[in-house]
Amino acid sequence: MTTVDDLIDRLESEAAADADPETTPDVGIIMGSDSDLPVMEEAYDALDDLGFAEQTDFDEAPDARFTYESYVVSAHRTPELMYAYGETATERGLDVIIAGAGGKSADLPNMTASIAYPVPVIGVPVQEKSVDSVIGMPTGAPIVAVDAGKSYNAALSAAQVLAREHDEIEERLVELHDEQKAGVADVSADLHDLGIDGFRDR
Repeated sequence: MTTVDDLIDRLESEAAADADPETTPDVGIIMGSDSDLPVMEEAYDALDDLGFAEQTDFDEAPDARFTYESYVVSAHRTPELMYAYGETATERGLDVIIAGAGGKSADLPNMTASIAYPVPVIGVPVQEKSVDSVIGMPTGAPIVAVDAGKSYNAALSAAQVLAREHDEIEERLVELHDEQKAGVADVSADLHDLGIDGFRDR
């Protein structure tokens, strides 16, 4: 059985490895509980849509140039793991972190933003009641946040951060945006051309 100390040792060992940044995860996805996964899955979907690959072994990177990893990290139940994750983020090669948490005390995103600074953190309030907690940061301790449940947008924002240095990601973002625009155009044409009844029956 894996313990919290085992995970902390893993993170610290990876931080000390001085790995080539091209082989380390570019984006970290963390959440306070696996019960947050149904909401956070859309972040995985967005990164997959952009050609990222999931990296499950730090020492064996996928063939894809851009990758992401994920962990469950509870600000309240495993604060020492949260600190280790934030403190090792830079040395482990992460460029941006997506952090999701639910409940009224959704502290994981903003605490991680404070610990991992200056690595940017994009907070995802898993529930509507989590919004105030996620965005409630004082001046000088920034966090970027999306609306409740919008982890897909959080992943797009993470990709936008990376796109400032990587033309390939910028091109993928533009292509994805164009595909989404085309989808709206198709729906609009169908609604007009088929009429409401035909549109419902299509």
